[in-house]
Amino acid sequence: VTVISLLLPLLPLSLLTFLFNLVDRKPNALVQVAVIDPREQYLVSHACTEIVEGSRDPLFLTGVTFPPEYPASPETLVKLTVYDVRDKARDNSSFLGSATFSVSDLLRSKDDQLTLNLRSSDGVLAVGTVLVSRVNMGEMEEGDMDHITADVQQCTLVCESSQGTLNDKDNSPLTGAVFKNPVCKVYKFQTVDSKWMLVREQMEECTLSFSIPRQLLHLYIQEDMRRIQELRDLGELSPHWDNLRKEVIGRYGQVIAAYQETLAELNKITGPSFKPSCSKAQRYLEFIPINLHTQRMRVMCPRQTDAFYDVITVGAPAAHFQGFKGGGLQRLLSRHEAEKKSFSTAYQCIYYSPEHTAKAQEVLHSVGHLQPLISGLADQLLQAAQQHSMAGLREALKTLAGKTEQFVHALKDELVKSALLALHAAQPGYVTKNQNQTLPGHQGHSHQDHPSPSQRGQQGQSPPQNPGHSPGQPSATDSPVVVCNNVDGGSQTAPIREDGQTPLKRQDSIPCHKEYDEEEWDRVWADVAKSLNCVIAMVDKLQEQEPINNNQEQPIPKQVLADVITSHNPEGDWREQLCPLVVRLKECVAEVVVRARRAMTFVLLQEAACSIPQGLFLKQRRDVVFSQALAALACGFVMRLYAGMEDKGFLRQLHLVGLVAQFESLLSTYSEEIGMLEDMEVGISDLHRVAFKITQAKTDDPCDLQPVVIGRRDHYTVEVPLPRLAFQTLPHEIKEGKALQVYPVLFNVGINEQQTIADRFGDISLQERINQRNFEILDSYYKSLSDKVPSECLPCFQTQTDLKDLLGTLGQNVVTKKRKNVEILWLAGTICRRLNGIRFTSCKSAKDRTSMSVTLEQCALLRDEHQLNKDYFTRALDCMRREGCRIENVQKNIKCRKYAFNMLQLMAFPKIYRPPEGTYGKVDS
Repeated sequence: VTVISLLLPLLPLSLLTFLFNLVDRKPNALVQVAVIDPREQYLVSHACTEIVEGSRDPLFLTGVTFPPEYPASPETLVKLTVYDVRDKARDNSSFLGSATFSVSDLLRSKDDQLTLNLRSSDGVLAVGTVLVSRVNMGEMEEGDMDHITADVQQCTLVCESSQGTLNDKDNSPLTGAVFKNPVCKVYKFQTVDSKWMLVREQMEECTLSFSIPRQLLHLYIQEDMRRIQELRDLGELSPHWDNLRKEVIGRYGQVIAAYQETLAELNKITGPSFKPSCSKAQRYLEFIPINLHTQRMRVMCPRQTDAFYDVITVGAPAAHFQGFKGGGLQRLLSRHEAEKKSFSTAYQCIYYSPEHTAKAQEVLHSVGHLQPLISGLADQLLQAAQQHSMAGLREALKTLAGKTEQFVHALKDELVKSALLALHAAQPGYVTKNQNQTLPGHQGHSHQDHPSPSQRGQQGQSPPQNPGHSPGQPSATDSPVVVCNNVDGGSQTAPIREDGQTPLKRQDSIPCHKEYDEEEWDRVWADVAKSLNCVIAMVDKLQEQEPINNNQEQPIPKQVLADVITSHNPEGDWREQLCPLVVRLKECVAEVVVRARRAMTFVLLQEAACSIPQGLFLKQRRDVVFSQALAALACGFVMRLYAGMEDKGFLRQLHLVGLVAQFESLLSTYSEEIGMLEDMEVGISDLHRVAFKITQAKTDDPCDLQPVVIGRRDHYTVEVPLPRLAFQTLPHEIKEGKALQVYPVLFNVGINEQQTIADRFGDISLQERINQRNFEILDSYYKSLSDKVPSECLPCFQTQTDLKDLLGTLGQNVVTKKRKNVEILWLAGTICRRLNGIRFTSCKSAKDRTSMSVTLEQCALLRDEHQLNKDYFTRALDCMRREGCRIENVQKNIKCRKYAFNMLQLMAFPKIYRPPEGTYGKVDS
C-alpha cells in the first residue's frame, strides 16, 4: 500500500465468464470503467473497452490507463459496468451487470488477481464473474505471459511505475520538459505462437507548438526592423526612389505591427499545448501548428527487447486563416514571379530573380556576421603582440586570415558591383558624363523621375548571367551610350556573334554612369586583402627578429622582456608595429561592409518595391506556413534525439549525415485541399534552411531544456539543450557544436471522396510531381548515408527486405499511374524507419484520416515485426480506432468521440482506412 503513489498508471480488463439468462442471442459486451473517490463520493467515468460481439465469454483486448499523476489512493474504488450493445451506430445498449473493487484490494490480492461477481442493478443477483490481474509493465517475464495465456478468458491489469529515469523513454524527466499531458492506452494481442504481447500507446502534447512560433515571430520582427534601418541607411535618394523606399518601409511597418499584435496575443495563452482543429482559421493562432501531438507505441513480447515506434501527427502546415481561394504558396509564388517583371517596369526597378535576392540576403548576413569576428580576432592579435607571444601571434593570425579570406570570398560577386552602380544612379544629382552630348533622336537630359514607356521596357530586365560580360563593364561591341537613372540610351541594333547569339547590352541590365569610377569597388575590396598581407608580412618580420632562445615560448619576466625588446627590436614594441596595420585592416573591412550593405539593401529595396503589395502578402503567408512546419520538425527532432541518446549508431549517423524527416500527407488534390498541399509543399521544402545544434543546458530546470531558435529567414538554427550528464555522453563532434542536418521529404496520396473526383475528372499532376521530386531527395540521402555510415548503425528489423530494394519499389510506384496508391505511403514510412528517420503523418486537421493511417501503421508493425496473429489484425485495428489514443485526440479537438466521416465518404476510402461502425458521424471538425 505504501507504494501506491508509484503504481497504477495502466489497466487492461477482460471478462472471464457470463451467466446471463439470454436465450435468443449472445451479447455484444462492452465494459465501462469509472472511478469513485471515497472522500468526494462521486463517480467519474474514466474509460471503456472495445465491443466484443456475440460472445458469452468475451476477451477484451483494450486496456484502461491511469496516468502517473492521476490522484489515486489505496481507498480509490474502481467500478466495472458491463453493457450489451445492441446498436453500435446509435449507441443503443442495455445494462448487464457491475462490480466494484478498491485499489488496495488488488494490491493485497494473492498473485495480483481478483475474481469479482458481476451483480444486477439492485445488487442482489450475481449475473457473471470477472477476473482482474495485475502485471508491472517493464517487468514482464515469459512466465507472466504464460500466466496470461493459460486461460484466454482471463484479463490483465497492468500497472507500471511512474518513477522517471533517463532510460524510461515514455516518462523521463527529460521528456517531461517538452512533452505534456500524456494519454495512455494498453492492449494485449495474441501472437502467431499463441503467446501474448502487451502494447502501450502514449500520445502527448508538445510545448514547442507555441514556443517555436513565438520565437519565430520575435525573429521575424527583429529581421524586418533591421531591414527598415538598412533602408534608412541608404542615405539620400532621388525623389522616385525615396518615395519607393517610404512605401516599402510603410509596408514593413504594417507587417511588424501585425506580428507584434499576434505575439502579444500568443503570450496571453495558457493551458493546453496544442491548437485544436476547430481553431485552425483563427487569426491569432495562424502561426501555431494544428493539433500537433506525438504518439509512441511500445511493444513488449517475451524473450524480446521492448520496441518503440514514434510518429508525430500534425495538421497540414497551411495558411488556413488567409484561405485558398487563389491557391497555395506553390501556385501563388510561381504566378507572382512571372508577374514581377511587369511590376519592375511599372515601378522603374531592375528585375532581380529569387537567386539574386537570396544572394543579396546571404551577403548581408555574411558581412554582418564576419565583421565583428574579424575585429575581435584583430584585437586578439594585438593582445598576443603585447604579451610578446609568437605562438599566440601565429594562432591569432591563422584564424584572422581564414575569416578575412572568407569575408573577401563572400563579396566576390558581380551582383555587389552592379548593385553599387545602380545605387549610384539612383542618387540625386546623377547626370550623364556630358549633358551636352546626346545621341541621335535624344535630347540632353539630367535625372528623370518619369521615364517614357519605351525607356521603361529596358528596366524590367534581369542582371546579365553571361560570365563574360559583367554588369557595369562595357563590352567590345558596345558603342558609347549615355544613361540616366535606369533609362536606356536609345534603340541600337547589337551585332550578331559568331555563335549566332545576340550579346547582352549593358543598358539591358544595370545602368552605367560614366563618371562613376567602376574600378573603385575593386580597389576597396582588394584593399582588405592587401591590408591582411601587410599584417602577415609584419608578423613574419617580427618572427625573424625574435631571438632563437625565445622560440621555446617560456614565460619571460617583464624586465628581461623589456631588455629583449630594446636590444632586438630597435623599431619598438610588437604591438606598436602591428597596431597601424591592424587598424588599417579594420578600416578597410568597415569600408567594404558599408558599401556592400548599402548595395545589397538597394537590391532588396527594388525586389520589395516591385513586389508590393503581393510580395509582402506572400512573405507573410510563407512565414505562417514555415512556422507551423518548423514547430512540427523541432518536436520530431527532439523526440527522436531523446529516444536515441544511448544509440551510438544513431548518434554517429546524426553528425555524419543527418536525419531524414518523412512527412506523409493524405490531402486530396481537389478543391481547397489542393491549396493546402501547395502551402505544405513549400513549407516542407523551406525546412532545408534549418539546422540543429545540441547544447549543454545551464541547469536541469525544464525552462532551460526548451529548444531555442536563432537565425534569419534564409537560415535558422534550432539549439536543443540537454542536461549536463546527458550532454557528456554525446560524441565529440556533437558536443563541439556541429550543425546537424535534416532532410525533409513529403509524400502525398489522397484517399477521400474528393480525391476520387480528382482522379477521374481533375488534375493530379501536383501529387505526382511532389512524390517524384521527394523520392529523388530520399534516394540521394540514402546514397550519401551508404557512403558515410556503416549499415550496423541502422536499426534492425524482422523483415529483411533490403533498403535498396525498398527504394526501388518506391521509385516504381511513384511513376505508376494508379489511383489512391497508398503503397507509396507505406513504403516511404517503412524506409524512413529503416533509416532512423523522423515520421510525420498529416491531413487537414491530423484528426480523422491521420488517425486511420497511424492506427493502420501500428497494426502493420505489430504484424510484420512482432508476429501479430493474423486473426487479431482487424480486431487490433478496430480496438485502436475505437478506444485508442486517436479517438481521445478527436475528443480533445471537437469534444465528441466521433470521426468526421459519413457513410458516403467512407465508400470512397480504401477499405483498410475505414473506421469501425459507430465511431463516425457528421460533426463539426
